[in-house]
Amino acid sequence: MPQTLRIVAPEEMGLSAPRWEQVLEFAQNLCATGTLPGLSFQVQQAGCTPGPSCFGTARLQAHHPVQPDILFLVASLTKPVVAMAVLHLVEQGRISLNQRVGDFFPAWPDPAKRLMTIRHLLTHTSGLPDQLPHNLELRRQHAPLSEFVAGAIETPLHFPVGRGVQYQSMGYALLSPIIEAASGQPFQTFLREQLFLPWGMLDTFAGLDPTCPGNLTVAEVRVPAEQIGGEDWNWNSPYWQSLGAPWGGLLSTAEDLTRFLDVMLQPETQFPAVLSRASIDEATANRLHDFPGVSDVDRRTRGWGLGWRLNWKEHRHTFCDLLPAQVCGHWGATGTLMWMDRARQRAFVALSTQPVQDHEASLIQLSNLIAAAWMN
Repeated sequence: MPQTLRIVAPEEMGLSAPRWEQVLEFAQNLCATGTLPGLSFQVQQAGCTPGPSCFGTARLQAHHPVQPDILFLVASLTKPVVAMAVLHLVEQGRISLNQRVGDFFPAWPDPAKRLMTIRHLLTHTSGLPDQLPHNLELRRQHAPLSEFVAGAIETPLHFPVGRGVQYQSMGYALLSPIIEAASGQPFQTFLREQLFLPWGMLDTFAGLDPTCPGNLTVAEVRVPAEQIGGEDWNWNSPYWQSLGAPWGGLLSTAEDLTRFLDVMLQPETQFPAVLSRASIDEATANRLHDFPGVSDVDRRTRGWGLGWRLNWKEHRHTFCDLLPAQVCGHWGATGTLMWMDRARQRAFVALSTQPVQDHEASLIQLSNLIAAAWMN
């Protein structure tokens, strides 16, 4: 059975009662003013948590209070989860990080990509683009994941492999068939059976089954301008929510992602053990030092681990102004954020329905209030 987080009063976690009240009032005001339509967040420390805090509505045109079991499309918070699935396969001896990506694809036409490895995909050093030039067209056509993978194989590199760093969702598109080839299981099945179920993440899905009636509610995202009118393919569509994109298609809850972060903070307490501390140490350190071709500025100030981003202090998408650069986590374009401070055994997950683009300040401010609420 997975380790269970212990529900405690905020004060038992060292949180100041007046400051915690400020956190809750700030979150309530974000939703009352419509800054964030819906919000669910949770903090933890060393296996203890006050539980999830929920505010606002899960429907944009109707009042449907956010509850702990409502699913959020977490966007790129998917990437650290997929990265840890890859490391699970590394621990089993099925793949290695310096294995060439071309080994998994019979059609690997570009000689410039010959040196690309799994390590490059995980660290955003592959030279692949974030999205394909015809990304929106593929979505409008309800393209399967295989077409995004084919596009990632064929698209030109933005720079030579390992000679730079650039955020690349298409690198994570290639990880899905690699996981399938190494595990012998469909991507979604592998994540569910090998990670989610052992960790007790029963409300986490790498794409919803559109044929399953169920009673799951997915919070509706206030989509950006380029997705307005795309009700059959945008973030709120059955197509996108069932696609299971390995770069951003995970649906989950704040409680489940808190369980995931608890595994990262306390791997030795998990039974059955899925990941070792060795893997987590490797994934959460600045791996850009492994690439001599990456600029010194990027190495020092824009660090990446394996799937995890470090806390870029001078960037508009910092995780928190009050935490050190060694804190790692990720943002999600749908309005999501998670980070963990492994030194202090603390973590934070916030899931909202307001896209991050031009609206990241609210979650950073909430993150600052939470960091300041701890008395030590």
